Amino acid sequence: MPVTESNAQLPATINHAPSKPRRLWLLWILALLTFIAVVALALWNWQQWNNAQALQQSVANLKQETSQLDQLYGKTGDQRSQRLQALENKLASQRELIATQQRQIDHNARELLEAGNRTRTDWLLAEAEYLLRIANQRLMIEKDIRGALAALQAADEVLRESDDIGVYPVREQLAKEILKLKELTTVDRTGLYLTLEAAIDSIHELTDNALASDRMASTLEQSGTDSGSTSDASTNWWIEAWNKVKSTLSRVVVVRRLDEPVKPLLSPEQSAYARLNLQLMLEEAELAVLRGHQELYTRSLIKASNAIETWYDSTNPKIIALSETLEGLADENIDPELPDISQSLQLLKSRLAGRLSTEGEGNNGSNSTEGDNS
Repeated sequence: MPVTESNAQLPATINHAPSKPRRLWLLWILALLTFIAVVALALWNWQQWNNAQALQQSVANLKQETSQLDQLYGKTGDQRSQRLQALENKLASQRELIATQQRQIDHNARELLEAGNRTRTDWLLAEAEYLLRIANQRLMIEKDIRGALAALQAADEVLRESDDIGVYPVREQLAKEILKLKELTTVDRTGLYLTLEAAIDSIHELTDNALASDRMASTLEQSGTDSGSTSDASTNWWIEAWNKVKSTLSRVVVVRRLDEPVKPLLSPEQSAYARLNLQLMLEEAELAVLRGHQELYTRSLIKASNAIETWYDSTNPKIIALSETLEGLADENIDPELPDISQSLQLLKSRLAGRLSTEGEGNNGSNSTEGDNS
């Protein structure tokens, strides 16, 4: 190719060698591996954290269960100690009971051995002693004069049947005590109690007609009747007309006397309260009768009588009967002074002790005599 001037001025062409492609896929692989490693490490850390949390929760649960077990074991130990203590107490009581029964058996055996040597007089004296104990109990505890007197008389009859001349002082003292009991006024507690019960029943039957407020109406009716009888007795018509006018005015105009105390009017609720209050007073008197409390008995009846006089009409037949009953009951002496009847019992005990000592000396003497003979 011919070289021209234009071609001679052009730069020479440079032949570039073909460039090799860069190796970027290695970087992408490394980045992917790094990402996978980071994700795996994060997952592993998250799993480890969850495991740690679960472990902590398990440890907390174990601590709670341990504390619960400790409490349960503590309660169980306390219960066991309490049961052991209860068993020990029960065992001690059983031992004491066995010892008491053993002593009772020994005592009964001795009594049976001694009973074979007792005579009829010994049995009669023992029976008399029992009756005297019953008499003292009836009089001092139950305040039963009749029962005590009957027991003393029965004891005297038993002593009369015995052939022991040593009971003469006992029978002498018994005669004095029986006379003292006969001089006492017997208190009929059952009768007094039943009378108070009847009074309480009559209080339940009281109605509002028995209240003090109805006395005025009865007075007015009586005045009207008196005026009517006066008008019937009069023959003069002027007097009859005047009586009619007076009767009409007396029904319209109410005249109250101020020289007499005016009793307050009661409402239905107050009337029921008054009946209940009276019932409680009489029940208090019943309790005093059963206990033999003279002061409480008298005070209760006086309060009941004052309440009846204050709140109820004294002209009502039921109120009159109730007031008379309470006045009669207030005069009763429910707590008489009781005598001492224990001297005869003490004398009889001394006589029994003397007989036992005499029999013991006699047995010892006979045993020594038999030993000498042998």
